[in-house]
Amino acid sequence: MATITSLGTGSGLELESLITKLMTVEKASLTSLQTKQASYETKISAMGTLQSVLSSLQTSAKAMKPDLLGTATTKFASYTASVTNTAIASATATTGAVAGNYSLEVAKLAEAQRLQSTAFTSSTSSITASGGSLTLDLGTLSGGTYVADSNRSYTIDLAAGATLEDLRNAINSSDADVSATIINGTNGSQLVLTSKEGTNNVMRLTGSGITGFDFDPAATGTQGWTQSSAASDAEFTLNGIAATSHSNTVTGVLDGVTLELTGTTTSATTLKIVEDYSTNIQSALESFVSAFNSAYSSMSSLGAYNPETQVAGKLQGNSTLRYAMDQIRQSLFTTTSGDESSAYQTLSNVGVSISASGTLSIDETKLKAAVTADPEAVSNLVANIGTKYDSIVNNLIGTDGSVTIATNGLKTTVSNLEDQQERLQLRLETIEARYRAQFSALDTLISSLSTTGDYLTSFISSLNSDK
Repeated sequence: MATITSLGTGSGLELESLITKLMTVEKASLTSLQTKQASYETKISAMGTLQSVLSSLQTSAKAMKPDLLGTATTKFASYTASVTNTAIASATATTGAVAGNYSLEVAKLAEAQRLQSTAFTSSTSSITASGGSLTLDLGTLSGGTYVADSNRSYTIDLAAGATLEDLRNAINSSDADVSATIINGTNGSQLVLTSKEGTNNVMRLTGSGITGFDFDPAATGTQGWTQSSAASDAEFTLNGIAATSHSNTVTGVLDGVTLELTGTTTSATTLKIVEDYSTNIQSALESFVSAFNSAYSSMSSLGAYNPETQVAGKLQGNSTLRYAMDQIRQSLFTTTSGDESSAYQTLSNVGVSISASGTLSIDETKLKAAVTADPEAVSNLVANIGTKYDSIVNNLIGTDGSVTIATNGLKTTVSNLEDQQERLQLRLETIEARYRAQFSALDTLISSLSTTGDYLTSFISSLNSDK
């Protein structure tokens, strides 16, 4: 009996094609499951887009909420500071400042201590033959007594044959915050050290293995350095109250205000602190409106249907999308400032309006007028909007939010469809194997019958030829 090596070879029938057609019919259920899975995966992707735009809206809402220990007014208040006589000082103000005018007089600026060494032949002159070190202390000189700061003592090590340039470079590379330069004058090269300004930055230098570099600010007599400028503190009065500062950058004297002293005067000038709410409130609202419009536009697109193209949005008719849109739309003009006596209760009162398509816009002129008239009420309104929408969005995309739950449900459905397809695929493989076994047997039988027929035909033909 002939062995069948390819299905249909023995019978001459197109059995392979027949199996393909039969399996196409059998796979209809699998194709249906794959189509369903693709549909659900499209919805999951759309839910991801929904979560993303809602997350952006929540971020803008959180930026409108007061800080944990603050209030709406402190959240949105900003301050500007100016000095009438700009030759004397400049000023900046931050949260904590108090609006008002202050008189300022500057009697003395803070100065840095400056020391200069004796003159050397050149900057490459050796200052130590066998090596040594220079200890640089920083501290305070008061009433002829020097008190070194133990946390600001620096040892500068010098190798054998070190030069004036080497010492300069080593000081500049240390953490002493002392500037070292070399001036090549008519008498030779001199090393100049300059500390930071203020009487708390007085230098003391002690050499070991090197000579001519000692300096004791509390001592008199011969020194290895000449003090060309003594350290001093700034002295000024604010509203007639005397104050001092180690630095010309003054902080802590007036809450929330930094002064940069640049000159002295014998007559007072005015320091003016102005409180402003408009800038921060407008910025916060603009960010919120932009995020809201982006979210609402994306949500509308996800749920839309175009009758001309007959193309539906990925979440057209989806109840979770409709619920989310209702939630963010309904609270827009129902959230209030909480001050019933104020004319600025809702967003519409401060210049925010909604178009027929659901997008928001801001009338800047109306907003600024509202802030000027009642900054506290408008601040509370904006803060309340932020708090409200942070809560709304959290209820949508938080761990137990409706969008999250719906997304998880879709993912579970996809997982179940994948399991069904896996089981169906195994079943289809069994069915195809059965078809092949049956058609292989048929192919063999037909081949066998064909062989028998050929034999009988030949046999009968031989009988006729013998007659």
